[in-house]
Amino acid sequence: MLVDVPKDSDFSIHNLPFGVFSDSKNNNPRPGVAIGEKILDLGILARHGLFEGCGDFSADAKSTFEQPTLNKFMSYSRKEWRFVRQQLTSFISNDQHPVRLDMPQGGLEALVNQKDSKMHLPCTIGDYTDFYASKEHATNVGTMFRGKDNALNPNWTHLPIGYHGRASSIVVSGTPIKRPLGQRVLTPGSPPMFGPSTKLDIELEMAFIVGKGNDLGSPIDISVAEDYIFGLVLMNDWSARDIQAWEYVPLGPFLGKNFGTSISPWVVTLDALEPFKVDLPTQDPIPMLYLADDKKSGYDINLSVSIKPQNSSCFRTISNSNLKYLYWSLKQQLAHHTIGGCNMRPGDMCGTGTISAPTETGFGSLLELTWNGKNKILVADAKSSSDSQDHYGYFLEDFDTVKLEGYCEANGIRVGFGSCVGQILPSLI
Repeated sequence: MLVDVPKDSDFSIHNLPFGVFSDSKNNNPRPGVAIGEKILDLGILARHGLFEGCGDFSADAKSTFEQPTLNKFMSYSRKEWRFVRQQLTSFISNDQHPVRLDMPQGGLEALVNQKDSKMHLPCTIGDYTDFYASKEHATNVGTMFRGKDNALNPNWTHLPIGYHGRASSIVVSGTPIKRPLGQRVLTPGSPPMFGPSTKLDIELEMAFIVGKGNDLGSPIDISVAEDYIFGLVLMNDWSARDIQAWEYVPLGPFLGKNFGTSISPWVVTLDALEPFKVDLPTQDPIPMLYLADDKKSGYDINLSVSIKPQNSSCFRTISNSNLKYLYWSLKQQLAHHTIGGCNMRPGDMCGTGTISAPTETGFGSLLELTWNGKNKILVADAKSSSDSQDHYGYFLEDFDTVKLEGYCEANGIRVGFGSCVGQILPSLI
């Protein structure tokens, strides 16, 4: 093996996620692949001919992996994505690989330490759509605001609900988020007031990034939808619940959502996730024909949320959920998105919506965990707090740091996403 990979590493040879990085020796953002605690520089490998033998892509590999984003690579087909992963697997695992033998230091010069690198957004995100695909989350929120008998709107079980979000405010993990300002009503029936959000929330989500696109007016059939999905990332769609509650009727989220969305830097491919496919939850009623999906279209991905307040020395887990609970599959979301003729482009991103588990310990937002501020939750215990007492809260406070993590594990194979981290900074006023 070219690299020693710890057994508990998210970035095993079974994973090989793609990202964009820079380092002190070369501050130009460029594509790389994570393996263990290292990054393989794809540009260096392309210059040494590792990706020869795949038609037109081979002639274009050098320029593709010299780009500051993954968009050009994403624009190729799944055949090329698979070819690159196969070549990388062979390069890493075969000590007698001809390219390794031909390279100085046996390929080691293509390796960079992750700890010495800076991660960037993996691609230019042209458009961003956020779905509402967790039945547990939708039911919880609906029960809060409309009552148990009217928790789900009549259309919810017939189609994947979604809205178009703001792509310009999507940031890579580690980027601080400023507390947003806006109008909010402090007590029901009173006039709105302007100021910083007092109900700042997280949303435990995942997002898929589109690879090759489709032409305007040509929907993506669900039977081939996976060929258009390059891979998945963790996503925290920060939400200002008080601003959102005042503004969202009749058109939906706006200032309550557009101030920031954080994603993890490494894109995990569907091929890496193939061993972790599971059955979807039962869909009742049976979806329309254009949404008819394979039963085994879910993914068993363990997800968690943890918080570290300013006065705490460590993170405390507040929620454990799983992508397998998602009611609408990724393929159904993409097929529905394009059924009217919408054209998708390489780098477009679609969020799943908050992923909540059936039990309270797996709710994916503070809105649910505190039931809209009625119940405090423990965010730091006395052992980890500088003030030597337990710390409880309802919504996010200034300087809280939130971390999302996700991984799959079965039969000795681990495939992970790393983490998605963001700290809340005070508002401008």
